[in-house]
Amino acid sequence: MGFLDRLKASQSTKQEGWEVLSDISQLKKIDELSKEKPVILFKHSTTCGISASAKHRIEMDWSGLEGDFAFYYLDLLRMRPISSAIAKRYGVRHESPQILVIRNGKATYHTSHHGIQISSINKAIA
Repeated sequence: MGFLDRLKASQSTKQEGWEVLSDISQLKKIDELSKEKPVILFKHSTTCGISASAKHRIEMDWSGLEGDFAFYYLDLLRMRPISSAIAKRYGVRHESPQILVIRNGKATYHTSHHGIQISSINKAIA
């Protein structure tokens, strides 16, 4: 069973080190947490091949992520209002797939599509 299958099967908010972003109120928690350590947001479209590829790259090299960080996963098809709130709150145009790094309540890095690479994320959270 793959990560997404386990994620869908689980009612838990944590799975394999990723916390599921499922409520808009979590954005306040993310802002507070980002004062202590970088927070990575991964916005994923479950019906998009490019998004699936980006997710797969992250899953395959998960152990390559370095440092202390929090990681949130957003299924943006199921949680579109949260995706819109992220775009507005952090001043970043919505894309899918998309990675944002939040520090001190601000997006300090974002990339999308084929730009989603563990090496780039590591540079952003270093």
